[in-house]
Amino acid sequence: MANFTTRRAAMVESQIRARGVRDPRVLVAMREVPREKFVGGRYHDLAYEDAPLPIEEGQTISQPYIVALMLEAARLKPSDRVLEVGSGSGYVLALLSHLVADASGIEWHEALATLAADRLREVGAANARVMRGDGTLGWPDRAPFDAIIVSAGGPEIPPSLLAQLAPGGRLVIPVGTEARSQELLLITRTGDHAYDRESLGKVQFVPLVGSEGWSIDGTVPARRPATRPLHLAATERTRLAGIVAEGCEPFESVEHAPLDAILKRIGGARVVLIGESTHGTREFYRLRARITEALVSRAGFNIIAIEGDWPDVAAVDRRVRRRAGIALREPMFSRFPTWMWRNDEMQRFTEWLAARNACLKPAEQTSIHGLDIYGLNNSIGAVIEYLDRVDSFAAEVARERYACFSPWEREPTVYGRAAVSGAAESCEVDAVSTLKLLLDERLRYCKLDGDDFFDAARNATVVTQAERYYRAIYRGSRESWNLRDRHMFETLMALLEHRGPDSRAVIWAHNSHVGNAAATEMGQHGEISIGQLARERFGDRAYLVGMGTDSGTVAAASNWDGPMETKSIRPSHADSYERVLHESGVGAFYLPLRSPNSLGVRTALLAPRLERAIGVIYRPETELVSHYFQATLPAQFDEYIWIDRTNALQALSGETVAGVHETYPFAL
Repeated sequence: MANFTTRRAAMVESQIRARGVRDPRVLVAMREVPREKFVGGRYHDLAYEDAPLPIEEGQTISQPYIVALMLEAARLKPSDRVLEVGSGSGYVLALLSHLVADASGIEWHEALATLAADRLREVGAANARVMRGDGTLGWPDRAPFDAIIVSAGGPEIPPSLLAQLAPGGRLVIPVGTEARSQELLLITRTGDHAYDRESLGKVQFVPLVGSEGWSIDGTVPARRPATRPLHLAATERTRLAGIVAEGCEPFESVEHAPLDAILKRIGGARVVLIGESTHGTREFYRLRARITEALVSRAGFNIIAIEGDWPDVAAVDRRVRRRAGIALREPMFSRFPTWMWRNDEMQRFTEWLAARNACLKPAEQTSIHGLDIYGLNNSIGAVIEYLDRVDSFAAEVARERYACFSPWEREPTVYGRAAVSGAAESCEVDAVSTLKLLLDERLRYCKLDGDDFFDAARNATVVTQAERYYRAIYRGSRESWNLRDRHMFETLMALLEHRGPDSRAVIWAHNSHVGNAAATEMGQHGEISIGQLARERFGDRAYLVGMGTDSGTVAAASNWDGPMETKSIRPSHADSYERVLHESGVGAFYLPLRSPNSLGVRTALLAPRLERAIGVIYRPETELVSHYFQATLPAQFDEYIWIDRTNALQALSGETVAGVHETYPFAL
């Protein structure tokens, strides 16, 4: 033991301090934790060599200097809560037990997790724990963390780990597209969804295995499983492009695109979902509006539901149906990104809708609504304003219950963080009880004005679901995504019921929401979509339409709360559906994928390929990693509209309110 103690002290001086590690607490921990306890017996004598060593399950214990470098980079404080991903033998957790108040670890290999737990007990690390699991998904029940240290190399930064960082939290992680060659990164959370990035140099770690890392063989990213290689040879692309060219229905321009054929294919559908591969393309908005106008005027559709906040779009609905307005606490569409709905195409469409409704009886008019889960502050204000008009006593009760949100109304993500971490009490009970108060009086309130009551009830539902959502975003991206899309679908169902059995709805949202998630990489990760839920509920009476482009310009930002920029879209990736459609040589077309005559195209395109998704954030420099996912296009959509070269939206001027950015990372 004395020999090991001496060698440990020498290791700290010659291997760690001499290379520039200066944190005194890290140096003390490295002197005190017996590294020999965390390697197999045959390697005890090598425990203090300047090298990584083999451990059980074919894994390694990292070089002492690299461990010390990562611990120092994490800027650990005694009060911190820390997660280690890829705990291996438990050595880093033992060091963390000397440095922080609470240390948790996740290890993919069950045998290693069991050994690590035994070793931690042996060295008396009472404030450290380890479990077997998928470390790429973090540990939601214990989040948020002041620091996360990843002791394995991933192909990219797992979104779930970013979501579980506390404000100011640090993530130290090796990242690289080669399974055993990475760059060590320090990621610091500087805002709700803002991060600084710093390189600490080149390293070599074992692969980070998991659903947001590498597959078990360490060679293929688990996020992009494929039934066949993704690489498309030029000859294969040419063959597929020829099939697309023969099977598509070309048109010259968005303004003159024929509508009769697509309306015939939609037929008796109850819901039509029209998507877009970006949130900032003029042609997508314009053609979507033209199709919707035809569905409204020629096919009896009377509901338009968009990927916008309920209270904001309710203000638009009151204008287009000439109903009395209410004051919003915040101007409509003032939350980042304002240009998504505050643009010239949206203004033109709402003017058309208002003019048409002006000629009709109220029951015959088409309404427009927001499906999304945000707008907490405006929704609270709308509920109280309604109750002030119909039931002053209930209004005072609602004010008292909603007071729980008062400190967080303009920054609800801060509430979610505080509630998850235990720094603030949950407002869930207050939100649910206020909704129940409204619903219990529905018959009495409906007699006064059914539309006003419905609006108030949906606002109360938004508050209830938003409260859950803002807590969920700190437990992982999958849970928050599913909560949001399920809320949007349930809002759609409530609208159909409210407008009556003959109601029909058009939904506007990103391709990622309107397509069938079961046919995409999202579905393989357990994520759902409005399109998937609509397909399950309505079968063939749900018609799913996607839109895509190869190149041009798009309205998007580089960072959260950043200004809108007109960005150039990179030409599509060689292994993507977009490249196949581009190489058809047809500038714009409809591509039917469900009609009996489209069997050849559908069959040809069934093999999974990459598909591009650009939200309100667009980062061309990381496009392959950040904006492509795998999908099976013919199973995802019933129809795909292609416009080869597109142009950016023109935003309307107006005040912008910086605020929550719930659709991180790429605002879909």
